[in-house]
Amino acid sequence: MGMDTNITKVEKVDDKTVKFTLKTVDAAFIQNLAMSFASIQSAEYADKLLKEGKASDINQKPIGTGPFVFKSYQKDSNIRYTGNKDYWKPEDVKIDNLIFAITTDPSVRIQKLKKNECQVTLFPRPADLKALKEDKTLKMPEQAGFNLGYIAYNVMPVLKGRTDANPLADLKVRQALDMAVNKPQIIDSVYQGAGQLAVNSMPPTQWSYDTTIKDAKYDPEKAKELLKEAGIKEGTQITLWAMPVQRPYNPNAKLMAEMLQSDWAKIGLKVNIVSYEWGEYIKRSKGGENQAMIIGWSGDNGDPDNWLGTLFGCDAMNGNNFSKWCDKPYDALIKQAKATSDVAKRTELYKQAQHILKDAVPMTPIAHSTVFQPMRANVQDFKISPFGLNSFYGVSIGK
Repeated sequence: MGMDTNITKVEKVDDKTVKFTLKTVDAAFIQNLAMSFASIQSAEYADKLLKEGKASDINQKPIGTGPFVFKSYQKDSNIRYTGNKDYWKPEDVKIDNLIFAITTDPSVRIQKLKKNECQVTLFPRPADLKALKEDKTLKMPEQAGFNLGYIAYNVMPVLKGRTDANPLADLKVRQALDMAVNKPQIIDSVYQGAGQLAVNSMPPTQWSYDTTIKDAKYDPEKAKELLKEAGIKEGTQITLWAMPVQRPYNPNAKLMAEMLQSDWAKIGLKVNIVSYEWGEYIKRSKGGENQAMIIGWSGDNGDPDNWLGTLFGCDAMNGNNFSKWCDKPYDALIKQAKATSDVAKRTELYKQAQHILKDAVPMTPIAHSTVFQPMRANVQDFKISPFGLNSFYGVSIGK
C-alpha cells in the first residue's frame, strides 16, 4: 500500500494523540490504519527482541493491547487467550478463556460444534448448510460476502525458476482462458447456491464499482481461435495452482481446479493441477512461481484501493499482485484517485481503472461468496465481519 514510503514522520502530540506526516495526500490512509496490521504493539518488547536477534518472535509470541491476552500458540493445534481484566473498555471483555482450535477438516469442525466442543466455527461446506439451518441447538447468521474468488494469471514473459516462455504473457491466451471458463457451472457445483457470479475485480457493494463492465461471453470456439492466433498448439501444458484451504471466497478450490481443468481441456490445453501448504502457496506465488492460480480476497477496510491497488497495483508486485501485472496508465489512475479526498473524483478515476483492468485480463473473477457463520444458539452478540475477521469483542455465552 506504499505506507512505508509515504509516512515521513510519526510524532507524539500528547498522551492520547499521535501525528502522522505524509509525503503526499493518501485518501485511504485512515482506512488502512484501521486494519489489523496497524495494531499498537510494545516498543520495549520489539527493542528487546531485536537486541536478542529474535525479531520473528513478535509473530509467534505477541504482546498487544486488545481485550484478550495471548497465552500460547501450538502450531496447527490451538491458540489460547484469556480475558484482559485491564482493558480500557471492560464491557468488551465477557469471555474468560478464548481458544482457537485449529481444525482443517470441515466435517470435524461441524461435529465439534454439534457436540458443543466449540461454540463458533467457520467455513461450512455448502452441502452442510441445510442440515445446519435445521438444527435447533445452532444458529447460522449469514450475509453477502465482501469478497472475491478469482483466477490470477501470471503475465511475466518467463516464470521464476523456468527458462521457457510463459504463454499467459500473451493477452490473447488470457482472453481465451477467460472466455472458456463456465462460471455458472462452477458456481452451481462449488458454491451450491451460496455464491454470486462475479464480473468485476471487486464486489458490487464496494463504492465506485462500475456496473457498465460486462464479462466476455462464454465461447470455447472463439477461445480456440484466439489460442490458434497466439500460436498455441493443441496439447500445450499449463499449470494451475489450487489453494489447499477453504476461505470465505472459495469453499472448495480443489473442485474448482478440476472444473477449470475440464473447461480448458475443451479448448485444447493440458492442465496440470498443483498445490502447496498454504504458507508455501502464498510465499511461492508472491515470488512469481505461479502460472494460473486460484486465489481470492476479502476486503479489509471498505476502500476501493484495498482492491484495485492492493491486488493489481505496481507497488503490490512483490505482494498480493499475484498476476505480476503492472500497467502504467492503470497505476497512474489509482494513484491519482488516492491523492484526492473527493469521493466523486475518486469514483470516476477508479471506474476508468476498472475498464483497463478488465480489458487486460490479468485475472478472471469467478464469484462473491455468501458468508455463513455457524454457532451455538446461546452465543450472544457475535457479529459477522465484512472484512473476514473473527472478533470476540463483547461476545458472551448465555445459559
